[in-house]
Amino acid sequence: MSAGLERAKQHFLEGVRCFEAARFEEAEAQFRQSLALLPGRVSTLTNLAATCIELRRPQEALELLAQALAAAPDDADAWSLRGAALRRLERHGEALQAWNELLRRQPRHAATWFQRARTLQALNRPEEALRDYERALDNDPAFAQAWSNRGALLKDLQRTGEAIECFRRAVALGADPELNGWFLASLTGAPAPAVAPAGYVERLFDDYAADFEEHLVGVLHYRGHRALVEGLQQVARRRFARALDLGCGTGLCAPLLQPLADRIDGVDLSQRMLDQARSRGLYEELTRADLVPHLQSTPRRYDLVVAADVFIYIGELDPVFAGVRRVMDEGVFCFSVEALEDGRDFALQPSQRYAHSERHVRALAQRHGFEVAEVSREAIREDQREVVQGLMVWLRVT
Repeated sequence: MSAGLERAKQHFLEGVRCFEAARFEEAEAQFRQSLALLPGRVSTLTNLAATCIELRRPQEALELLAQALAAAPDDADAWSLRGAALRRLERHGEALQAWNELLRRQPRHAATWFQRARTLQALNRPEEALRDYERALDNDPAFAQAWSNRGALLKDLQRTGEAIECFRRAVALGADPELNGWFLASLTGAPAPAVAPAGYVERLFDDYAADFEEHLVGVLHYRGHRALVEGLQQVARRRFARALDLGCGTGLCAPLLQPLADRIDGVDLSQRMLDQARSRGLYEELTRADLVPHLQSTPRRYDLVVAADVFIYIGELDPVFAGVRRVMDEGVFCFSVEALEDGRDFALQPSQRYAHSERHVRALAQRHGFEVAEVSREAIREDQREVVQGLMVWLRVT
């Protein structure tokens, strides 16, 4: 072996080690050095493409994979990565074609049936997706994540008994016990966790980011953000120096808050949501973080904190109230929750959203040094064509 080929091999192997250690920038540098010494090598192209996907650069990955597939049209890794890159770009129809090409070559590959099912869900073809999850499980009955995803789809199709069995199978086979336990709690009435799993919320909104506003406002007829800000104008009748938009998402609140606040900051778990929010140009500072740790650690102080449609993913609000009170010396804290009428403080519902009682919200306000300025009840969205009742709450720092 020539010295150049040996160096290319060493760079490639070092790139693989870096990739496996999740040091993706270093992996990219190593794979590129390997390609410079040995251009066109399919395994290096596919590994570099996988690295670009991890670095959130799927378009670059597609260009590398085009080279790989031109040289090796039957390369399974290249087809699989092409499907993954197209899914990241939300080009779901083309991703489906990639999974079809891979299944033509590997018709009993459970992971490909699984990915095809996920793509069909993104294309709003749930019955076909369900069949593909079943094909995945036919080929690998111990595929824990396929059981979990099948359960989530059956839940959405209101086939609750089958969904519960899927989640139980998923847990038994080693799937994420926190996530699947949370699903089970929502469907069975078992004791609910204090909050939704952070990874679930992050993935949900990363996947949802591009269509978030169209779906939430256009399809679900959500107006909670408008109701909160309209009520704020009545409760406060003042301008605020610094506002914090908790769980800011794509920034729906920002245009409404801009006339009322000199500066608006936002915090959210989803990077893709934050990217959408940043494009509005209305936020001074955007932070990717979980709400409670951020509230516990930020040095910033605010005279307005807004949380529109955020607490549906948080059951136990006590740490949130404590964190909000920490960052406020005076001003208004306003938020929405789904209304709970059965006497409990909060409950995880079959929709996988939390609801809270007015009695509990008022008790939290008193405990943490807030005065209740106003509480209103109104429809905040639709779900399965049913109106969802909510509470709009405005609190003042005492």
